[in-house]
Amino acid sequence: MIVAIIQARMGSSRLPGKIMLDACGKTFLEHMIDRVSQSKTLDKIIIATSLNKDDDIIECLCKKKNISCFRGSENNVLSRYKMAADKTPADIIVRLTSDAPILHHKIIDKVVQTYIDNDYDYVSNCFPLPRTYPDGVNVEVFSKKILDEMYNNAKKPSEREHVTLFMIFKPEKYKIFRVDYERDISKYRFNLDYELDYKLLKTIFEKLYFRDPNFTMEDVIRLL
Repeated sequence: MIVAIIQARMGSSRLPGKIMLDACGKTFLEHMIDRVSQSKTLDKIIIATSLNKDDDIIECLCKKKNISCFRGSENNVLSRYKMAADKTPADIIVRLTSDAPILHHKIIDKVVQTYIDNDYDYVSNCFPLPRTYPDGVNVEVFSKKILDEMYNNAKKPSEREHVTLFMIFKPEKYKIFRVDYERDISKYRFNLDYELDYKLLKTIFEKLYFRDPNFTMEDVIRLL
């Protein structure tokens, strides 16, 4: 089973509640769930949020969207991923973050298929650097076995907060592969982190969503 786990929480220091901001009548988290759900390779989606009371709203949205929700440690995100994955018969984990509302399912499927077709421990479109995809469409793929290994061996606080950090800095131990775009478009940035990001992403959705709710990254770049 291939399971996408999307980490999400309300407590962003730079833009609090950012994933519940609105664009075209939906929150950004709703948009992301809808877009990720179009994937041809994913069998299940889990939203992994924290036990913080502020994140109750995320669990409520998951119930509304009929999406699985797991709640765990706020800062030990590696633990949150491990416990969420343990609730499913997952073989392959796809790590996504909720600050990527324009992520298109074709990008997910390309990275996942690369992992399936090869013998890598870790495949992503963002590591190792330098990347060719923009920040804000990040996809990371690894096995449940590797997730368990990271959980059992990662000791540093940074390795517990940033799920794959333990692995990506050990290329001598793990077979790591980066999927590249056909050209370098890393100058673009589509994360939802700051107020200016919100204004940009809201404008993108207002320009493209009503023509095609499943607009692509290429559509966004043409618009810009």
